[in-house]
Amino acid sequence: MADMPPTGGTPDGEILHQRKPHEHRPDPSIQGKNQNQDAASEETSKEKKTFGRTPDGVVFTVPPTHDMVSQLLSPSQPKNISDLLVLAILGILILGCYMVPSSIRVPLYATIFLFWRAGYNVGIGYLLHIQSHHIKLVAWAKRWRVFVDPKTGNNPHPILYNILRREMETKIPKDYSFAEAPVEYNTWLLFRRVVDLILMCDFVSYCLFAMACGGRPAGESWLLTTVRWVAGLGLFGFNLWVKLDAHRVVKDYAWYWGDFFFLIDQELTFDGVFEMAPHPMYSVGYAGYYGISLMAASYKVLFISIVAHAAQFAFLVWVENPHIEKTYNPPPPRKSTPIAECDGLAIQNGHNNDGPRLASNAQPSPVHNLLGFQNIDLHRVTDTSVILLQLYLFALMALTPSTPPYQALFVANAAIWRLWYSVGMGWILDRQSHRKRWTRHFLKYGDSTEEAWRQWKGSYHLSTTMCYASFVAASWKMYSLPPDWGYGLVLLRHVVGASLIALQIWVAISIYDSLGEFGWFFGDFFFDQAPKLTYSGIYRFLNNPERVIGLAGVWGAALITGSSTILGLAIFSHVLTLMFIQFVERPHMQKLYGQSLRRDSGLVKSLKRSLPDPLWQWQGSVDKMLAETLDSVEDFVDSARPKIAAGMNLFVKDSTALFKHPTRISITRLAPDLAGYDPKDYSLEIEGTPAPLGSSKNAKPALTRLSSTAESFQTLIFEYGSPIKLRWTAPLKHGKRDWVGLYMVADNASREVTRVSSQGRWIATNPDQYGSIVADRGILTSDVRVSGKGRKDGETQDYCSGEMEFSGDKMWWTTEVFEFRYHHDGKHNVMAISVPFELKIPRFDEDDAEVDSNGLVRGAVEQTLLRLVQNCFDRDPEIAPRTIDEQFGGMVEREGKFAMRVVYAVHQM
Repeated sequence: MADMPPTGGTPDGEILHQRKPHEHRPDPSIQGKNQNQDAASEETSKEKKTFGRTPDGVVFTVPPTHDMVSQLLSPSQPKNISDLLVLAILGILILGCYMVPSSIRVPLYATIFLFWRAGYNVGIGYLLHIQSHHIKLVAWAKRWRVFVDPKTGNNPHPILYNILRREMETKIPKDYSFAEAPVEYNTWLLFRRVVDLILMCDFVSYCLFAMACGGRPAGESWLLTTVRWVAGLGLFGFNLWVKLDAHRVVKDYAWYWGDFFFLIDQELTFDGVFEMAPHPMYSVGYAGYYGISLMAASYKVLFISIVAHAAQFAFLVWVENPHIEKTYNPPPPRKSTPIAECDGLAIQNGHNNDGPRLASNAQPSPVHNLLGFQNIDLHRVTDTSVILLQLYLFALMALTPSTPPYQALFVANAAIWRLWYSVGMGWILDRQSHRKRWTRHFLKYGDSTEEAWRQWKGSYHLSTTMCYASFVAASWKMYSLPPDWGYGLVLLRHVVGASLIALQIWVAISIYDSLGEFGWFFGDFFFDQAPKLTYSGIYRFLNNPERVIGLAGVWGAALITGSSTILGLAIFSHVLTLMFIQFVERPHMQKLYGQSLRRDSGLVKSLKRSLPDPLWQWQGSVDKMLAETLDSVEDFVDSARPKIAAGMNLFVKDSTALFKHPTRISITRLAPDLAGYDPKDYSLEIEGTPAPLGSSKNAKPALTRLSSTAESFQTLIFEYGSPIKLRWTAPLKHGKRDWVGLYMVADNASREVTRVSSQGRWIATNPDQYGSIVADRGILTSDVRVSGKGRKDGETQDYCSGEMEFSGDKMWWTTEVFEFRYHHDGKHNVMAISVPFELKIPRFDEDDAEVDSNGLVRGAVEQTLLRLVQNCFDRDPEIAPRTIDEQFGGMVEREGKFAMRVVYAVHQM
């Protein structure tokens, strides 16, 4: 059921962009030949084998498998115990629907469906999450040795092994051996059986709930009943086609989230339904739920369908999308630019013929964006103005009565803001496109192109916000609560209206995700760049989403209010938006990108391919007529366009970063098996990079060992962000689930038990004990047997030793005094504590810094900051700069934690 990108490492959007389907209608004879060739190629492809690759690099043959419906319901497919178990559970659900009393049937099956839906979105979501981040399902299989051949003597569950082997090999008789397959593939097959059970029970329980709620409303005409059933069956049929076409494209591998376990060496071409809508199995693939709601004529079914659909989107956002981003969209490699080239580029972009340029070739800095709650900055005039104007508007809305004069006032206010937003701002953009008029104004006063861009962003952001805020205020004034929610279609109007509003919000977020701050604020009107047009995100499916669904919210408001005035305002808004697209955006795009613009979107191409020949020809005639009409209207508007001048001065200031401090929780875990363990047999030694605190004689030693009799250690001072290596010793019989955590000294009052969470800053002493790659990350050596002959504590018995390194997210990124604590067997009983140490950021002293030949300290500052930045970037060669002129890696822009570390460190300096 997953909606996955290609497995060959290329994003699906790029593959779709490269396919370039033909614009003309194919000849029937040629089409027949192509079909024969396709059949032959399909026959050949059946003989080709698909190869999988595990995270460890093991290559294996991926055998063909069948979908769950065929496995369960097809008589030709062999059945095993798990199939019979699933069919038995489904039979119990169906039989129970007819046996339970009608009075409890609806709440009972609502509960059953919600249980299986939670099993899907929460249960499967959790399993996939821990598999994606920690490879935990595979780690569990290795730990329990489920797939180890009992003949080796290392499998404690031989009966379970034989049952699983019979189950798997019965289902896959070709190209598969249970004993020889990688553990990742066998784990995936076992995971599939759990998925089959949950998904089948989820769908069947939903259908039974709909049957329990179904009925014909009293007084409904036969015509309305017919329309309702026809529409419902149509939506259900469309849903079925979406699922089948999606499975045709992604096969069982992506359908069952195979890339959470292994990758296959094969590229997938995402066509068909994947060109019509984003994540079709989770978006339009749920149309059948609403079709069943129509046929059942029940608001209960409709509301539980909305809940299920929302849960599915949550599953997509929190489980699938992060995995897709991590697996298929790694950050681009870092580009290093020579110093001379950088200087030349700066001169070229800055001035031309001793005068300021009207446009820059470089994009503006992405720092200090405007959109998003996380970017609100009350030190910035734009944000303060937007908030105060909205408070003023909504206060007037709440404090004034909903009488006709006030209603007319708010509607007129909304119309004026919409007129300014579409016509006024559109005229400014048009003048900017043709004459750089906005930029010229700021260059006249000595400002830069980027300053003009900032001021434009503020004006456009204010206009956008007030346009929609005024529409909301007008809708509120025209709305009145219905006296009877059950009368007619009142409740349905509110549900559909709210759905349209949610659709517009999603479209706006998708557009911003695709275009970024630069595209959202029409950056290509201000900055000259090499034309590079890509269709990703929502633009894979629609050339201009705002043309239709981008204003779905205003139509939703018209539905909810039931007001003809708001309906007229919605029409007015949509017409002005279409004019803005046609007369401002489209000419500029044609001028900038020319032939790179595609004619038809992915959705239109899919629809055209499904049209019969007469409709294809008729559609071409209509397109031609519309194009000629639009050209005539453009000529008329160009000749009659008014000359309006508008300007607005806004000042932008930088802000300081906000830091979120993690919450602490108290945890007490006592081990019952401490008898026989002496804390004196445990020790910790730490080694790190001393902080530069002046002359070398003041530097602290980098290696110290904790002694049971030492009581007067001086605090070690290590460099902020530098990795710290830890060496531990323990008895030979120490717990295999022992672990070491990093804590602030002031957080723990007890020396025997740790009562606060480590918040992820811990490392296991032995690998593969916690079923998590995060717990094992940092282990260097483990359980190295050391002879007791050289011990200095008077003992002679051998002991175990190991090394680990704390770095990156397992470090504290603040300046305090810390300590390491060695804990017993997965609990919080402390067996050893390291000497305390301090992480410190040295303050930069200009008087002590070395100066260059010009008497400047720039070189000293740069070298100090370079070392600091490298530490803050985890000393990762992929993202940390090696020289002061090298750029950062792409991961820095995605992960805000790196910037927060640097800002904090520079602030302390």
